[in-house]
Amino acid sequence: MKAIDQQKASTATVLSLAQLLEQQPPTPPPSLLEPGLLPAQGIGFVGGEPKVGKSLLVANLALALAAGSHRVGFPVPTPRRVLVCQFELPLPQFVSRLLVMRRSLGPGADQNLLVDTQATGHLLSAPQGLNHFVVAARAAAAEVIVLDPLYSTHDQDENDTRSMAALCQTLLRLRDATKAALIVVHHIRKSITREEIGSAFRGSSALHAVGDTYMLLTRPSPQLPTLELRFQFRYSPPQPPRSLQLDPQSLWFSTVGSVSNAARGLRHKADPTHVTQALSTRGGRLRYSELRHEIMQQTECSKRTAQLAISEACRQGTIVHNDGQYRLPL
Repeated sequence: MKAIDQQKASTATVLSLAQLLEQQPPTPPPSLLEPGLLPAQGIGFVGGEPKVGKSLLVANLALALAAGSHRVGFPVPTPRRVLVCQFELPLPQFVSRLLVMRRSLGPGADQNLLVDTQATGHLLSAPQGLNHFVVAARAAAAEVIVLDPLYSTHDQDENDTRSMAALCQTLLRLRDATKAALIVVHHIRKSITREEIGSAFRGSSALHAVGDTYMLLTRPSPQLPTLELRFQFRYSPPQPPRSLQLDPQSLWFSTVGSVSNAARGLRHKADPTHVTQALSTRGGRLRYSELRHEIMQQTECSKRTAQLAISEACRQGTIVHNDGQYRLPL
């Protein structure tokens, strides 16, 4: 009897193409957040530099999704049930932040935005922790789950590909068990080039196997008041970068247009004077990676541009390489 029961179970889970086509809806389900930013039951990653505002942006997106509002600049076809699992702010402080955002949005999200007040301390990487989030999502009837930030949901080594791959499988299990889309806030590597988006996230080789969309929030230049949001999609057409500006009174981001060529050009300028300035700023002695990073921070240039500037400064003799460090001439 046991063998017969196992055979019936296998038959129920293995379907022919004809059976799959019968189950297929006549039209694909719409994206929860347009244009293609969050597919139904998709996994989207949001990353950025420390303190750039990625948690504020995700809170904006959560409220807009719950209210069915275009307030943040991305079309939301219909209101969704959103469960927020955030681990960085004490609950009263997080609620205060939501209240500030709510003033300009109104009560539209009040019934659809839900907060897991017991999220802290539960790890997705542990079976009981995964079960906690599944139970919470089902209780909320969540269509979208926000995890902010990812590193607070696990105890794995994010520099180890196998550990991150196992964590990504847990994200898939959470998605499949709840039938919800996931918005995951995750940090990025310290030094990235402008061309990097999905690959900028820590554990990127594993994340590329699980993510459907990637949004990267960066500051194009210290001289500009706007932030830049760049996109990478697995299935949807590519989207140009957007310039965003934060209203400090309402805590809402708004789209202020596409990224201008002038702003992009600021990221490509670095010369030997920037190298000597970087050394002066940091005390006069730096290792190669430290010097390169400081130049990239000050000029918003790419890694390659910073490397060329260091090489040219060495050739001109404006800096000296000695004992594994770079310094100004005596």
